[in-house]
Amino acid sequence: MAEKEYKNITPEEFAKLDLSKVTLVDLREPDELIVSEIKGAINIPFSIFPKGLDVIPKSKPVYVFCREGDFSEEVSEILADRGYDTYNLAGGYQAYRKLKEKSTDKDEEIFLDARNLRCPGPIVKVGDTFRKAAAGSVVRVEATEDAFYSDIRVWTERTGNELLSLEASNGVITAVIRKRRSDSSQSDKQSLGESSGRKVQVGDDKTFIVFSGDLDKTIAAFILANGAASLGRNVTMFFTFWGLNILRRSEHVKVKKSFIEKMFGFMMPRGSKKLGLSRMNMMGAGSKMIRGIMKSKGISSLEELIESAKNHGVRMVACQMSMDVMGITKEELIDGVELGGVATFIGSGETSDISMFI
Repeated sequence: MAEKEYKNITPEEFAKLDLSKVTLVDLREPDELIVSEIKGAINIPFSIFPKGLDVIPKSKPVYVFCREGDFSEEVSEILADRGYDTYNLAGGYQAYRKLKEKSTDKDEEIFLDARNLRCPGPIVKVGDTFRKAAAGSVVRVEATEDAFYSDIRVWTERTGNELLSLEASNGVITAVIRKRRSDSSQSDKQSLGESSGRKVQVGDDKTFIVFSGDLDKTIAAFILANGAASLGRNVTMFFTFWGLNILRRSEHVKVKKSFIEKMFGFMMPRGSKKLGLSRMNMMGAGSKMIRGIMKSKGISSLEELIESAKNHGVRMVACQMSMDVMGITKEELIDGVELGGVATFIGSGETSDISMFI
Protein backbone atom coordinates (compact mmCIF):
# COMPACT_ATOMS: atom_id res chain seq x y z
CA MET A 1 0.00 0.00 0.00
CA ALA A 2 1.45 3.35 -1.05
CA GLU A 3 2.27 5.85 1.68
CA LYS A 4 0.11 8.93 1.88
CA GLU A 5 1.75 12.21 1.02
CA TYR A 6 1.18 15.61 2.54
CA LYS A 7 0.28 18.60 0.39
CA ASN A 8 1.79 22.08 0.42
CA ILE A 9 -0.44 25.13 0.78
CA THR A 10 0.43 28.75 0.00
CA PRO A 11 0.03 31.61 2.51
CA GLU A 12 -2.79 32.97 0.32
CA GLU A 13 -4.66 29.66 0.56
CA PHE A 14 -3.92 29.44 4.28
CA ALA A 15 -5.43 32.89 4.87
CA LYS A 16 -8.73 31.78 3.30
CA LEU A 17 -9.17 28.68 5.49
CA ASP A 18 -12.35 28.19 7.49
CA LEU A 19 -10.67 27.45 10.82
CA SER A 20 -13.78 25.75 12.17
CA LYS A 21 -13.33 22.96 9.61
CA VAL A 22 -9.61 22.25 10.06
CA THR A 23 -7.06 21.51 12.76
CA LEU A 24 -4.03 23.81 12.99
CA VAL A 25 -0.76 22.53 14.47
CA ASP A 26 1.75 25.22 15.45
CA LEU A 27 5.31 23.90 15.90
CA ARG A 28 6.82 27.14 17.20
CA GLU A 29 8.13 27.56 20.73
CA PRO A 30 5.75 29.14 23.31
CA ASP A 31 7.74 32.39 23.52
CA GLU A 32 7.14 32.97 19.81
CA LEU A 33 3.38 32.97 20.34
CA ILE A 34 3.21 36.00 22.64
CA VAL A 35 2.37 38.48 19.86
CA SER A 36 1.94 36.14 16.89
CA GLU A 37 -0.38 33.40 18.08
CA ILE A 38 -2.97 31.99 15.69
CA LYS A 39 -6.06 31.42 17.81
CA GLY A 40 -7.30 27.83 17.95
CA ALA A 41 -4.02 26.24 16.89
CA ILE A 42 -2.66 23.29 18.84
CA ASN A 43 0.84 24.23 20.00
CA ILE A 44 3.28 21.29 19.88
CA PRO A 45 6.80 22.80 19.93
CA PHE A 46 9.12 21.02 17.50
CA SER A 47 11.66 20.69 20.34
CA ILE A 48 9.41 18.15 22.12
CA PHE A 49 8.05 16.39 19.03
CA PRO A 50 6.70 13.64 18.72
CA LYS A 51 5.15 14.26 22.16
CA GLY A 52 1.64 15.62 21.85
CA LEU A 53 0.67 13.69 18.74
CA ASP A 54 -2.16 12.00 20.58
CA VAL A 55 -4.05 15.32 20.90
CA ILE A 56 -4.28 15.83 17.13
CA PRO A 57 -7.67 14.55 15.91
CA LYS A 58 -8.04 12.73 12.59
CA SER A 59 -11.59 13.95 12.04
CA LYS A 60 -10.46 17.09 10.21
CA PRO A 61 -7.69 18.01 7.75
CA VAL A 62 -4.51 18.99 9.60
CA TYR A 63 -2.58 22.10 8.61
CA VAL A 64 0.96 22.26 10.01
CA PHE A 65 3.20 25.30 10.24
CA CYS A 66 6.40 26.41 11.94
CA ARG A 67 8.45 29.58 11.76
CA GLU A 68 9.90 29.19 8.24
CA GLY A 69 8.44 25.94 6.91
CA ASP A 70 11.37 23.56 7.31
CA PHE A 71 10.33 21.76 10.50
CA SER A 72 6.70 21.60 9.40
CA GLU A 73 7.69 19.66 6.27
CA GLU A 74 9.19 16.90 8.44
CA VAL A 75 6.20 16.76 10.76
CA SER A 76 3.72 16.85 7.85
CA GLU A 77 5.42 13.83 6.34
CA ILE A 78 5.19 11.93 9.64
CA LEU A 79 1.51 12.79 10.08
CA ALA A 80 0.71 11.80 6.50
CA ASP A 81 2.40 8.43 7.09
CA ARG A 82 0.12 7.96 10.10
CA GLY A 83 -3.01 8.49 8.07
CA TYR A 84 -3.69 12.18 8.60
CA ASP A 85 -4.99 14.37 5.79
CA THR A 86 -2.04 16.74 6.09
CA TYR A 87 -1.16 20.13 4.63
CA ASN A 88 2.09 22.04 5.12
CA LEU A 89 2.19 25.85 5.10
CA ALA A 90 4.96 26.63 2.61
CA GLY A 91 7.33 29.25 3.99
CA GLY A 92 5.87 28.91 7.48
CA TYR A 93 4.41 31.64 9.64
CA GLN A 94 6.95 34.14 8.32
CA ALA A 95 5.54 33.88 4.81
CA TYR A 96 2.00 34.18 6.17
CA ARG A 97 3.00 37.23 8.20
CA LYS A 98 4.51 38.94 5.14
CA LEU A 99 1.23 38.36 3.33
CA LYS A 100 -0.66 39.98 6.21
CA GLU A 101 1.72 42.94 6.24
CA LYS A 102 1.12 43.51 2.53
CA SER A 103 -2.62 43.59 3.09
CA THR A 104 -2.06 45.86 6.08
CA ASP A 105 -0.31 48.40 3.84
CA LYS A 106 -3.59 48.87 1.99
CA ASP A 107 -5.50 49.58 5.19
CA GLU A 108 -5.86 52.94 6.91
CA GLU A 109 -3.06 53.47 9.44
CA ILE A 110 -3.73 55.65 12.46
CA PHE A 111 -1.12 56.99 14.86
CA LEU A 112 -2.27 57.33 18.46
CA ASP A 113 -0.16 59.28 20.92
CA ALA A 114 -0.86 57.98 24.44
CA ARG A 115 2.47 59.10 25.90
CA ASN A 116 2.46 60.64 29.36
CA LEU A 117 -1.07 59.38 30.04
CA ARG A 118 -1.75 57.40 33.21
CA CYS A 119 -4.07 54.43 33.70
CA PRO A 120 -6.79 54.16 32.58
CA GLY A 121 -5.99 56.93 30.07
CA PRO A 122 -4.02 54.94 27.46
CA ILE A 123 -6.52 52.07 27.24
CA VAL A 124 -9.53 54.41 27.20
CA LYS A 125 -7.94 56.37 24.36
CA VAL A 126 -7.29 53.16 22.42
CA GLY A 127 -10.91 52.09 22.91
CA ASP A 128 -12.25 55.46 21.75
CA THR A 129 -10.03 55.33 18.66
CA PHE A 130 -11.13 51.83 17.72
CA ARG A 131 -14.80 52.71 17.98
CA LYS A 132 -14.32 55.31 15.25
CA ALA A 133 -11.84 53.35 13.08
CA ALA A 134 -12.92 51.35 10.05
CA ALA A 135 -12.72 47.56 10.18
CA GLY A 136 -9.25 46.43 9.13
CA SER A 137 -7.62 49.71 10.15
CA VAL A 138 -4.18 49.53 11.71
CA VAL A 139 -3.46 51.66 14.77
CA ARG A 140 0.06 52.39 15.99
CA VAL A 141 0.02 53.39 19.65
CA GLU A 142 2.87 54.88 21.63
CA ALA A 143 2.68 54.99 25.42
CA THR A 144 5.13 55.63 28.22
CA GLU A 145 3.38 53.95 31.15
CA ASP A 146 4.97 50.57 31.93
CA ALA A 147 1.57 49.05 32.74
CA PHE A 148 0.52 49.58 29.12
CA TYR A 149 2.69 46.63 28.03
CA SER A 150 0.44 44.26 29.97
CA ASP A 151 -2.79 46.19 29.46
CA ILE A 152 -2.68 46.31 25.66
CA ARG A 153 -2.01 42.57 25.37
CA VAL A 154 -5.03 41.83 27.55
CA TRP A 155 -7.17 44.44 25.77
CA THR A 156 -6.53 43.02 22.29
CA GLU A 157 -7.11 39.47 23.50
CA ARG A 158 -10.41 40.30 25.18
CA THR A 159 -11.76 42.48 22.35
CA GLY A 160 -10.80 40.17 19.48
CA ASN A 161 -8.54 42.73 17.78
CA GLU A 162 -5.14 41.62 16.48
CA LEU A 163 -1.88 42.64 18.13
CA LEU A 164 0.57 42.73 15.22
CA SER A 165 3.61 43.80 17.24
CA LEU A 166 4.55 45.01 20.69
CA GLU A 167 7.92 46.38 21.74
CA ALA A 168 9.48 48.64 24.36
CA SER A 169 12.46 50.86 23.63
CA ASN A 170 13.93 53.90 25.39
CA GLY A 171 10.95 54.21 27.71
CA VAL A 172 8.35 54.12 24.92
CA ILE A 173 6.02 51.15 24.39
CA THR A 174 4.83 50.78 20.81
CA ALA A 175 1.89 48.55 19.91
CA VAL A 176 0.59 47.99 16.39
CA ILE A 177 -2.98 46.69 16.36
CA ARG A 178 -5.37 45.84 13.57
CA LYS A 179 -9.07 46.28 14.15
CA ARG A 180 -10.84 43.02 13.43
CA ARG A 181 -12.61 42.83 10.13
CA SER A 182 -16.36 42.51 10.60
CA ASP A 183 -19.55 42.85 8.61
CA SER A 184 -20.63 46.42 7.97
CA SER A 185 -23.88 45.65 9.76
CA GLN A 186 -22.06 45.12 13.04
CA SER A 187 -22.20 47.94 15.54
CA ASP A 188 -19.24 49.60 17.20
CA LYS A 189 -20.08 47.70 20.37
CA GLN A 190 -19.90 44.43 18.47
CA SER A 191 -16.47 45.22 17.07
CA LEU A 192 -15.11 45.88 20.55
CA GLY A 193 -17.01 43.65 22.93
CA GLU A 194 -18.34 40.22 23.46
CA SER A 195 -20.54 40.36 20.32
CA SER A 196 -17.46 40.60 18.10
CA GLY A 197 -17.51 36.88 17.48
CA ARG A 198 -15.71 36.15 20.75
CA LYS A 199 -17.77 35.15 23.76
CA VAL A 200 -16.28 35.94 27.13
CA GLN A 201 -15.53 32.56 28.63
CA VAL A 202 -15.64 32.44 32.42
CA GLY A 203 -13.21 29.81 33.66
CA ASP A 204 -11.99 28.67 37.05
CA ASP A 205 -9.26 31.29 37.47
CA LYS A 206 -9.14 33.28 40.73
CA THR A 207 -8.54 37.02 41.05
CA PHE A 208 -7.85 38.93 44.24
CA ILE A 209 -7.67 42.71 44.41
CA VAL A 210 -5.59 43.54 47.49
CA PHE A 211 -6.49 47.04 48.65
CA SER A 212 -5.66 46.67 52.34
CA GLY A 213 -2.17 46.85 53.78
CA ASP A 214 -3.13 45.22 57.08
CA LEU A 215 -1.14 42.19 58.18
CA ASP A 216 -4.12 39.97 59.03
CA LYS A 217 -5.95 40.70 55.76
CA THR A 218 -2.75 40.18 53.78
CA ILE A 219 -2.15 36.80 55.41
CA ALA A 220 -5.71 35.78 54.50
CA ALA A 221 -5.22 36.91 50.90
CA PHE A 222 -2.03 34.88 50.45
CA ILE A 223 -3.51 31.80 52.15
CA LEU A 224 -6.38 31.89 49.65
CA ALA A 225 -4.02 32.50 46.73
CA ASN A 226 -1.77 29.60 47.68
CA GLY A 227 -4.77 27.35 48.18
CA ALA A 228 -6.16 28.17 44.76
CA ALA A 229 -2.75 27.65 43.15
CA SER A 230 -2.47 24.25 44.81
CA LEU A 231 -5.67 23.27 42.98
CA GLY A 232 -4.02 24.09 39.68
CA ARG A 233 -5.88 27.38 39.18
CA ASN A 234 -4.47 30.47 37.52
CA VAL A 235 -4.30 33.09 40.26
CA THR A 236 -3.85 36.85 39.87
CA MET A 237 -3.31 39.19 42.82
CA PHE A 238 -3.81 42.84 41.90
CA PHE A 239 -2.31 45.20 44.49
CA THR A 240 -3.59 48.75 44.69
CA PHE A 241 -3.25 51.72 47.07
CA TRP A 242 -2.36 50.53 50.60
CA GLY A 243 -1.87 46.99 49.33
CA LEU A 244 1.21 48.18 47.45
CA ASN A 245 3.11 48.43 50.73
CA ILE A 246 3.11 44.63 50.90
CA LEU A 247 5.25 44.56 47.76
CA ARG A 248 7.81 47.14 48.86
CA ARG A 249 11.35 46.01 49.55
CA SER A 250 12.23 46.05 53.23
CA GLU A 251 15.52 47.85 52.60
CA HIS A 252 15.72 51.50 51.57
CA VAL A 253 16.05 52.00 47.83
CA LYS A 254 17.61 55.26 46.73
CA VAL A 255 15.38 56.79 44.05
CA LYS A 256 14.63 60.38 43.09
CA LYS A 257 11.35 61.59 44.59
CA SER A 258 9.50 64.81 45.25
CA PHE A 259 9.03 66.06 48.83
CA ILE A 260 5.43 64.78 48.98
CA GLU A 261 6.46 61.36 47.63
CA LYS A 262 9.22 61.14 50.25
CA MET A 263 6.71 61.95 52.98
CA PHE A 264 4.35 59.25 51.73
CA GLY A 265 7.20 56.75 51.75
CA PHE A 266 8.22 57.76 55.27
CA MET A 267 4.71 57.38 56.69
CA MET A 268 3.86 54.05 55.01
CA PRO A 269 5.20 50.62 56.04
CA ARG A 270 8.11 49.41 53.97
CA GLY A 271 7.44 45.79 53.11
CA SER A 272 5.52 42.90 54.62
CA LYS A 273 7.46 42.81 57.89
CA LYS A 274 6.28 46.31 58.80
CA LEU A 275 2.54 45.74 58.33
CA GLY A 276 0.21 46.35 61.25
CA LEU A 277 -3.03 44.63 62.26
CA SER A 278 -6.44 45.98 61.31
CA ARG A 279 -7.58 45.50 64.94
CA MET A 280 -5.64 45.54 68.24
CA ASN A 281 -2.39 46.61 66.60
CA MET A 282 -1.25 48.26 69.84
CA MET A 283 1.55 50.26 68.20
CA GLY A 284 2.98 47.14 66.59
CA ALA A 285 2.79 44.83 69.59
CA GLY A 286 -0.26 43.07 68.15
CA SER A 287 1.58 42.24 64.94
CA LYS A 288 4.47 40.71 66.88
CA MET A 289 2.05 38.66 68.98
CA ILE A 290 0.26 37.30 65.90
CA ARG A 291 3.56 36.41 64.24
CA GLY A 292 4.73 34.70 67.42
CA ILE A 293 1.51 32.66 67.70
CA MET A 294 1.72 31.65 64.03
CA LYS A 295 5.31 30.49 64.51
CA SER A 296 4.47 28.48 67.64
CA LYS A 297 1.57 26.80 65.80
CA GLY A 298 3.73 25.92 62.80
CA ILE A 299 1.83 28.30 60.50
CA SER A 300 3.79 29.77 57.60
CA SER A 301 4.78 33.40 58.02
CA LEU A 302 3.54 36.02 55.59
CA GLU A 303 6.97 36.15 53.96
CA GLU A 304 6.91 32.37 53.47
CA LEU A 305 3.40 32.59 52.00
CA ILE A 306 4.57 35.27 49.56
CA GLU A 307 7.52 33.14 48.47
CA SER A 308 5.28 30.08 48.12
CA ALA A 309 2.89 32.08 45.96
CA LYS A 310 5.77 33.07 43.67
CA ASN A 311 6.97 29.48 43.41
CA HIS A 312 3.48 28.26 42.51
CA GLY A 313 3.01 30.73 39.68
CA VAL A 314 0.70 33.22 41.37
CA ARG A 315 0.73 36.38 39.27
CA MET A 316 1.35 39.48 41.36
CA VAL A 317 0.44 42.74 39.65
CA ALA A 318 1.03 46.22 41.04
CA CYS A 319 -1.38 48.94 39.94
CA GLN A 320 0.79 51.59 38.33
CA MET A 321 -1.77 54.37 38.73
CA SER A 322 -1.80 53.77 42.49
CA MET A 323 2.00 53.68 42.51
CA ASP A 324 2.11 57.09 40.83
CA VAL A 325 -0.37 58.54 43.35
CA MET A 326 1.52 57.15 46.35
CA GLY A 327 5.00 57.87 45.06
CA ILE A 328 6.15 54.25 44.84
CA THR A 329 8.55 53.34 42.03
CA LYS A 330 9.08 49.94 40.41
CA GLU A 331 12.66 49.88 41.77
CA GLU A 332 11.19 49.71 45.28
CA LEU A 333 9.14 46.58 44.61
CA ILE A 334 10.22 43.03 45.37
CA ASP A 335 11.23 40.69 42.56
CA GLY A 336 8.53 38.86 40.63
CA VAL A 337 6.02 41.73 40.50
CA GLU A 338 4.72 43.07 37.20
CA LEU A 339 3.07 46.41 36.57
CA GLY A 340 -0.46 46.56 35.24
CA GLY A 341 -3.53 48.72 34.92
CA VAL A 342 -7.28 48.46 34.78
CA ALA A 343 -7.33 46.34 31.59
CA THR A 344 -5.03 43.77 33.18
CA PHE A 345 -7.35 43.44 36.16
CA ILE A 346 -10.57 43.33 34.13
CA GLY A 347 -9.08 40.78 31.74
CA SER A 348 -8.17 38.55 34.66
CA GLY A 349 -11.55 39.02 36.29
CA GLU A 350 -13.42 38.03 33.12
CA THR A 351 -11.84 34.57 33.11
CA SER A 352 -12.35 34.05 36.84
CA ASP A 353 -15.24 32.48 38.69
CA ILE A 354 -14.08 34.25 41.85
CA SER A 355 -12.98 37.91 42.07
CA MET A 356 -12.43 38.96 45.67
CA PHE A 357 -11.74 42.43 47.11
CA ILE A 358 -9.56 42.34 50.23
